[in-house]
Amino acid sequence: MTTIVALSMKKRIGELLTEALDRAHASGDLRSVPSPVWMETPKREGFGDYASAVAMTLAAAEQRPPRQVAELLVRHLQGADLIERVDIAGPGYLNVTVRRDAWWGVVSEVLEAGEAYGRAPASGRSVQVEFVSANPTGPLHVGHGRLAAVGLALANLLAVAGDRVEREYYVNDAGRQMRLLGESVWARYCTLVGRETPVPEDGYQGAYVEEIARSIVERDGSRYVSEPRETALAELTTLAYERLLDEIRSDLALYGVRFDAWTSERELFRSGSVERAIESLRAQGYIFEADGALWFRSSALGDEKDRVVRKQDGEWTYLASDLAYHSKKLEAGFDVLIDLWGADHHGYVGRIRGLIRAMGHPDERLRVEISQLVTVVRKGKPVPMSKRTGTFITLRDVIEEVGRDAALLTFQMRRLDSPMEFDLELAKEQSSENPVYYIQYAHARTAGILRMAAEQGVNWQPPQESDLARLVLGEELGLLKALAAYPDVVQEAAHAYEPHRVAYFLQELAGLFHAYYYKHRIITDDRPLSAARLALVAAVGVVLRNALAIFGVSAPERM
Repeated sequence: MTTIVALSMKKRIGELLTEALDRAHASGDLRSVPSPVWMETPKREGFGDYASAVAMTLAAAEQRPPRQVAELLVRHLQGADLIERVDIAGPGYLNVTVRRDAWWGVVSEVLEAGEAYGRAPASGRSVQVEFVSANPTGPLHVGHGRLAAVGLALANLLAVAGDRVEREYYVNDAGRQMRLLGESVWARYCTLVGRETPVPEDGYQGAYVEEIARSIVERDGSRYVSEPRETALAELTTLAYERLLDEIRSDLALYGVRFDAWTSERELFRSGSVERAIESLRAQGYIFEADGALWFRSSALGDEKDRVVRKQDGEWTYLASDLAYHSKKLEAGFDVLIDLWGADHHGYVGRIRGLIRAMGHPDERLRVEISQLVTVVRKGKPVPMSKRTGTFITLRDVIEEVGRDAALLTFQMRRLDSPMEFDLELAKEQSSENPVYYIQYAHARTAGILRMAAEQGVNWQPPQESDLARLVLGEELGLLKALAAYPDVVQEAAHAYEPHRVAYFLQELAGLFHAYYYKHRIITDDRPLSAARLALVAAVGVVLRNALAIFGVSAPERM
């Protein structure tokens, strides 16, 4: 796929300021030059298009007041291409206003690049994003849906920002929870074939457990009751696990979430990966025996205390397989490992970060994002629990009620580390109150306008420079600036690992476009003016599509 390599407007202005600093230094006006030069977009109107605090950064080294430094920089910026004026504000901020005609070229850049607009060249960095990774002991719930949505968006965002990304699902198919699943299905199975058996007190009680048991009875009859209990339990556990994993895969496919790799915890034990990882840590002095158990000396690596990896009865803990799993990821050579975990996994961060340090890697090699809880409501009131699970609302329930796009983008509009309410009725509402509908309708509106232009024979392709000069309205300038900002929004969101920033941008762009549409006619009797406005509309459509694609959300042409 082609990439956009042209600098964004912000970076172009930053380069002009850097050149001014170099000239000031070469002429002797400055004794030092900072690197890099940071530009920001002012939050309030009237403070220019871009601002820099570079004069205040230099003031101490120059032994001069910041405003004096700012004044000499303004002199060296005079006549710079793209810049209309530079104002000094407050203690020495440089507020840069871009020439109006410099914005017109953004339309041509967007339309020429198409789906590549905002996509950066390859960074050379490899990233693995592991997300969802729910135990195959029940259906996916809304919390998993949030992790899946944000994991999808984060992986796509990093890829657009130039990283090589692998998406992985870690299947927790070993240990106590799997045994409880098998015992729960066994109890239901026995009861269905006439041998009343209670479900373990800490077992799985949902109706889906009985569904699995009933399907086994329908297929195999009562043959498992004549087998030794441990043999029957092993077989039923496998049957239940395979069915639930198939359901998980099916739900994720319905959700539009795919993975490049599926790693089995069970296979880590079978292949000897767990024992090899433990022995490697033992050789470094990080594994020791005490009180009949095997321990990871994680307190020496920044954790609050040491952790058990094998209990007194010889059973491995979840930490043992987690250590092996992350060891394999590090050995695979990924530059950055990103784990998206549920709120109940917060205590595991220190343990896994200890492994990263034990293997000689910097803390930045691992990034863990913790999701907060999701409450499902309907018009502000909590939704009763799912009949099928008995305890929680399933992801499939939500998808089937509100649709995939609404489910995805609703989860993606918020920071992962903040609690959220998912209002089912709002997600279905066709109004500006529903941000998903509001954004998608903006794209459908661009497509509708272009269809109407084609029907009326109004030609705008390719946009002519003379026509684009007709884009002089304040609303048009606002849209041009938003389009120009998109590549920076992508890069900054990727750098912060926060895809919701792009969602906020989408909502803002949709708002600017709807306001423009309501206030001004796009197709008029003035054909050059119509051509310019249609080109702008088409560019808005491109950026809306590209940003929605990051979230795995469709850009409908009709609504």
